[in-house]
Amino acid sequence: MTAATIISGKQISEEIRKGIALEVEQLSKQNVRPGLAVVLVGDDPASHVYVRNKEKACQDLGYYSEVHRLSAESSQEEVLALVDKLNAQDSIHGILVQLPLPKHIHEKAVIDAISVKKDVDGFHPVNVGNLVIGDDSLLPCTPAGVIEMIKRTGIEIAGKHAVVIGRSNIVGKPVSLLLQRENATVTMCHSRTANMVEIARQADILVVAIGRANMIDASYVKPGAVVIDVGMNRLENGKLAGDVDFESVKQVSGPITPVPGGVGPMTITMLMQNTLLAAKRLNGLA
Repeated sequence: MTAATIISGKQISEEIRKGIALEVEQLSKQNVRPGLAVVLVGDDPASHVYVRNKEKACQDLGYYSEVHRLSAESSQEEVLALVDKLNAQDSIHGILVQLPLPKHIHEKAVIDAISVKKDVDGFHPVNVGNLVIGDDSLLPCTPAGVIEMIKRTGIEIAGKHAVVIGRSNIVGKPVSLLLQRENATVTMCHSRTANMVEIARQADILVVAIGRANMIDASYVKPGAVVIDVGMNRLENGKLAGDVDFESVKQVSGPITPVPGGVGPMTITMLMQNTLLAAKRLNGLA
């Protein structure tokens, strides 16, 4: 049996970023520089890593960037006041509040406060509503990255049976909507699904986002199916693992994403893409 094709998010990301860099160059001739503000509240170690990666991506692409690091004791009022200020700031086209927030801050109140036009995470209820009805909107970064990876690998989505395991607002729900937009027939599975293995085995495209290391083994996968692993779990030995047991699944699957180096790099690249789009729209150029 031939080895499964590895879908490299790193490689696809680099291709997309080349296109973004060219657009940034064009925009600079019109005195427009995409600007991204990241708000980080508290000391979550993973969040600090993500924010550093976002800063670096902005630097590499010539974006203007601001990082606002607030202490874990900051009040909800302080966070909302900062969001308000960034909404009004012309040099900022995208605002991202790094989740999770400390327990005493109401996540929904903060997301709702971000201007719809600057919501580069795609989490604002108006952007989510537009996604549901198929209207134009800023799309959530990870789900948009998943679709981009599948397409750029030359895989036809239309007419395929896609199974999504996981129903979070951040990945599971939006990715199922985007797959439907591409004319796939979509089934969603979750912790209460009774016969998950049988359903998963029917998938031509299997997207896994459950947050449990190596849970999905070869028994869930139809031979030749495309497998997209959105999981990012830190094992006790410090290594990263996806939700898919890569070694066993790659023996039966078709194209498959690795962890790390799969969906991860795509998320930040799509954030850069969203910030570019927001900058163009806010300046009447798109």
